[in-house]
Amino acid sequence: MSFESGREKNIKNMTVLITGASRGIGASIAERFAMEGLNVIIHYGSSHEKANEAARRCMAYGAKVLTISADLRFKDDILRMKEKLELHGLFPDILVNNAGIASYGMLEDLTEEQWDDMMNVNLKGVFLCTQAFMSHMVRMRFGRIINVSSIWGMSGASCEVAYSAAKGGVNAFTKALAKELAPSLVTVNAVAPGAVHTDMMASFEEAELRRLEEEIPAGRLATPEEVASLVYFLALPESGYITGQIISPNGGWIT
Repeated sequence: MSFESGREKNIKNMTVLITGASRGIGASIAERFAMEGLNVIIHYGSSHEKANEAARRCMAYGAKVLTISADLRFKDDILRMKEKLELHGLFPDILVNNAGIASYGMLEDLTEEQWDDMMNVNLKGVFLCTQAFMSHMVRMRFGRIINVSSIWGMSGASCEVAYSAAKGGVNAFTKALAKELAPSLVTVNAVAPGAVHTDMMASFEEAELRRLEEEIPAGRLATPEEVASLVYFLALPESGYITGQIISPNGGWIT
């Protein structure tokens, strides 16, 4: 398949799997693809009702939607998820590795269990999901793998050492796998947002949010919809020459 024939593919006929899509950025990504008529698979960990709410918003656009649960820390769980999807005839052409957890605190106070949990969800989960679903893309000689990273994976953040290390690993994973899969016409990119207005910011007081906004040249936080639009762009067939990139929508905060 040539690059030109890849461009001729119709994204509306594709299936997208978004991990951690029950809320926040993941839910917005699911809605963005639903708006374009794709088959949307909403993965969630334990937030069953939140996942159903996201699914209902997606179905309002007329999209076919399936919700599915799996613990991304365990390979067997991911393989069971894959088997269930195949029973429904769903083979993702687009994988968005969005699921992640965050924590805030001094490194000296971080337990080994907290470190392992951060790495297992934020980095190992990306590896396991990608490994499970990339084979279909390679066979079809078309695919899009988009990893949702973080600005802190590029620059590091005080009091978020484990999170920064995990997201930095995602960025390196993205660059290396992009080279491996490029001959198969499968692209691998990462979106590394700055501060985004989601419920992960709920612990911030109003004054703290104002100070944060003052540090950002754009003068505001990003919306989840803005991140979702970038993810959608990278998934398009005509974006096939963009691979191995870490793209950071951060309002000029870090350049």
